[in-house]
Amino acid sequence: MQLPYVYRVTKYDPADRDEHGHYTGSEDTVSDHGEVEASYLQAVAAFAGDSGVDHLAVREPQVPSLAHFGVEPPVDGFGLDGLFPGGPTGFHDGAEVPLEIGLQLVRAMLRDNGAWCRLEAEGAFAVHVGWDQYLYISSSRPCEEALAHTRELGLFPERLDASPYAFEAEEEEQVIQRPGDDDFWADLHRAVVTGQAGILEETYLEGASRWHHLTSDTIDPVRAGLAPRARLAVWPPLSTDIDAVLRALPADGLVEGVWQDDDGNIRNAIAEEDEFPELAARISRAHAAALLSVYAGESVPLCTAVLPDNDGVLRARWRTEPTPGDRDWALRQPQG
Repeated sequence: MQLPYVYRVTKYDPADRDEHGHYTGSEDTVSDHGEVEASYLQAVAAFAGDSGVDHLAVREPQVPSLAHFGVEPPVDGFGLDGLFPGGPTGFHDGAEVPLEIGLQLVRAMLRDNGAWCRLEAEGAFAVHVGWDQYLYISSSRPCEEALAHTRELGLFPERLDASPYAFEAEEEEQVIQRPGDDDFWADLHRAVVTGQAGILEETYLEGASRWHHLTSDTIDPVRAGLAPRARLAVWPPLSTDIDAVLRALPADGLVEGVWQDDDGNIRNAIAEEDEFPELAARISRAHAAALLSVYAGESVPLCTAVLPDNDGVLRARWRTEPTPGDRDWALRQPQG
C-alpha cells in the first residue's frame, strides 16, 4: 500500500544540486557516526510520533551474500548484535520491534553495517535507507511538526511521489505462489519417502540460507525450526559418488557446493574459481554432495514455497522463482 505522504530526508541542501538533481556539495556520503547521524534518527522518531507509531515490522530483511556494496565495511553480525532478545534469528520478515530497536536498525543501515530492511507500520508509516545517506519516510499523515523539527535539526526533507526503494510487487503473478502449508509438507513427505527429494534450502533472509537433510524422521523437526516467512526450495538427494561430483567442478565461474558432513549436517559454500581447491577439499571429505550453478535457470529445484503465518495467511511479499513442479501444482488449483 502506497502511503500518501512520502519524504526524502537527507543532509544534502537542495541548493547544491545541479539541473539533473545530482548533489554537488561537500557533504560526505557516509555516516559521521555522530551528530548528523543522531539527527537522522531524531527525524525518524519525530515522523513516527506524528504518525502515531511506536512499533514497526521488519519487511524483506537482507544481508550481504557474495558481495557487500556499502561504502563502509560490513561488521560482524551485520549490525544486529544485541538488537533481538533471541539473537540475530529474530531478524526476519514480519518481526515486530519497538521504535527504539527500529531506530537502531536505521542506524545500522546508515552505517552500512550489512543488514538492511524496510520498517513499516501497516497503513500508517514506513522508513528505509537508500544509498549515500538517503532516508525515505512515508506516512498516512502530513507530519507537519516532524517536518519542522527535521529542518531544525539541519536536515532537508523533500516531498516525493514515491520512494525508489518502495516494494514493488509484480502487477500480475504468472504462477500462483505456493504456500508452505500442510499440503506442501504432505507432498514433501511423499517425495522424500520415494527418494525424489532429499534436501531443503531455507532462505530466511535475502542473501542468507541454510540447508537441511530430509528423511521421513527429520521432516517435522526441520519444519518446526524454520524461520517465519522463509522461502523454501526442495532439491533431490545429494550424491554419494563424491568422485563424480568433483569431476563436475567447472573450470571457472561461480558454483555453490552443498555437502553432508559425517555429523549429518548440511554445509554449503559459494566459491569462485580461485576457491575451488578449498571447496574440493571439503567435498572430498563429505558423505554426500552436489554442485549447483548460481546462474539463473541452470540449477532448478524440484519445487518451492513460502511459509505462511501461523493463521495460514501468506503475508510475506517476496516470492520464489516458479519451477516446473510449481507450475504443475498451480494448474491443479481451483480457478477463480
